[in-house]
Amino acid sequence: MTEFIPPGTRWLDLPSPFAMKRGGSLHGARLAYETWGQLDPARGNAILILPGLSPDAHAAANTGNPEPGWWEAMLGPGKPIDTDRWFVVCVNSLGSCKGSTGPASIDPASGAPYRLDFPELSIEDGADAAFHLVRALGIERLACVIGNSMGGMSALAYLLRHPGSARAHLNISGAAHALPFSIAIRSLQREAIRLDPQWNNGDYDDAHYPESGMRMARKLGVITYRSALEWDGRFGRVRLDQSRQEHDRRDDEDPFGLEFEVESYLEGHARRFVRRFDPNCYLYLSRSMDWFDLAEYCDAPCGDRGGDVLQALAKIRVDKALAIGVSTDILFPLQQQEQVADGLRAGGADASFLPLDSPQGHDAFLVDFARFGPAVRGFLDAL
Repeated sequence: MTEFIPPGTRWLDLPSPFAMKRGGSLHGARLAYETWGQLDPARGNAILILPGLSPDAHAAANTGNPEPGWWEAMLGPGKPIDTDRWFVVCVNSLGSCKGSTGPASIDPASGAPYRLDFPELSIEDGADAAFHLVRALGIERLACVIGNSMGGMSALAYLLRHPGSARAHLNISGAAHALPFSIAIRSLQREAIRLDPQWNNGDYDDAHYPESGMRMARKLGVITYRSALEWDGRFGRVRLDQSRQEHDRRDDEDPFGLEFEVESYLEGHARRFVRRFDPNCYLYLSRSMDWFDLAEYCDAPCGDRGGDVLQALAKIRVDKALAIGVSTDILFPLQQQEQVADGLRAGGADASFLPLDSPQGHDAFLVDFARFGPAVRGFLDAL
């Protein structure tokens, strides 16, 4: 598979070898990133954005790439993350296929893609790579680390493993560990990919791409990214008309082909995604989320599992924090953001928890700007 690198991407060469948390190391690895705004003379106005599983580093339009980014409504001059005030850095996660080194990258030792020879990937590896980038840019202490979804996990790992590295933290639909429901969903996504014969134990190419497995994995993901409330309000039980049923079916002879509008939406969404993301990268990043558990960092002896996480969160030292969640999020439910705020507060931070009543589920931070925009602006304006 090829990598999918947006125009205007910049790179940092990571230390070589770059040690991985679960063993092994990378040689000649790099981290993709983009920037917006200007770093002030004191180098004190920098914000780092750590994204979710699938986004690249192109969060918004900039001079290197004028195309709208995945967080365009939130980032830019006069926007909630105001680049007239802030110098903003967004990375593409280590292990991804959007510019950073991952399983789809060339292994310098063999001259072929890493595939499953890529070392086991942890959330902490991405956090450490981002820390190297920030230091390479000459920034000793960030004004704020913002983490969305998987990026919320990465941000907590960043702050815990690199004490004093940021003054503030904004955790958006993130978590300090994965819950059983989320692990179960992601395990099914990975199984769908691995059971596709075209996956071939990770040895595929563009001509033999595990499209069916990736389609199913993406559909499962999209179902959990939104809420039942939104599915009902958006699609109801509306059926496709006959012409669209015939157009949307992959096989006109299939008696169980697409029949409802919601099925057509999922199919279209999956088809747009599958050839734009490497399956092995998806597997590695997905598993890294399941493995992540901040309780590993609590002092022994630890108490109950929830207490372990709170102990670890209390080790993080930031001045101010805000954890935002959505009432309809089933993937990273509200209690996880409340736990983040409680733990950071126990560590001495001025930490708040903000539940938002959005109907759009986990993906609300990507679409519900009427709710998220004022919350993010208000937090950053107070820094």
